[in-house]
Amino acid sequence: MTRQTLLSLLALSWLLLTSSCAEYMRIQKSKDPTLRYSYAKKYYNEGKYGRVAELMVDVLPHYEGTQEGAQALYIMADALLQNKQESSAAEYFRRLYTKYPQDPRATEAHYKTGLALYRIAPDPRLDQSVTYSALKELQSFLETYPQNEHRKEVEQMLFDLQDNLAKKELNTADLYYNLGTYLGNNYISAIITARNALKSYPYTKHREDLLFIIVEASYQQAINSVESKKQGRLREVIDAYYNYENAFPDGKHIKRAKTLRDRAQRMIVS
Repeated sequence: MTRQTLLSLLALSWLLLTSSCAEYMRIQKSKDPTLRYSYAKKYYNEGKYGRVAELMVDVLPHYEGTQEGAQALYIMADALLQNKQESSAAEYFRRLYTKYPQDPRATEAHYKTGLALYRIAPDPRLDQSVTYSALKELQSFLETYPQNEHRKEVEQMLFDLQDNLAKKELNTADLYYNLGTYLGNNYISAIITARNALKSYPYTKHREDLLFIIVEASYQQAINSVESKKQGRLREVIDAYYNYENAFPDGKHIKRAKTLRDRAQRMIVS
């Protein structure tokens, strides 16, 4: 490629870019919702999602309640989703499937509401309000469309979100365990938290760690108990150990769990 040819291509690219920007600025200034909507659809098909969202904000009220209303909402919501603005996307997708439940796009909008929230579900250490919202949307989707093509994907998302919540409970149980006897008996709180998590999320990938912390916390609670309660609590350590061993006979904590079981057994009075 000659230098002259390269310069010509760069000049053409610059001309097209400036022409496109000028066109967009002109459409932005227009008060005609029909014109703005036609260009929003054009930009959506071209993958220029940021432009779509900006144009559609003023367009949506014009089409609300009309035959174009559902499509307008879908274009807006999907542009936001593609532009990684998941929280806003979820709001528009939810509006679509609730306002236009008979529209062909309602099913996909219901699914994408949950998908958008799933993508922004926070780290287990943070507030889990979004996680609960995502669970609610995805469970509602499965109940409404049990045979939908997205079923397996949605089920996996549900498991992932439940694992998030189980991990948060495990972190809380760990915190109680580490607090020990500070300002009271925190071991019982660790045990209760872990048991509740196992009940709520029986298939979580954190099941082994939850079962094991019950063994550890039960042992610490037993050895820190007054004599009148110690024997009963030592037996609870044995029970907790076998609950762990039955579920994970070759688990990563089995050696430590056996050590705690053996110590408890030696302290039990026959």
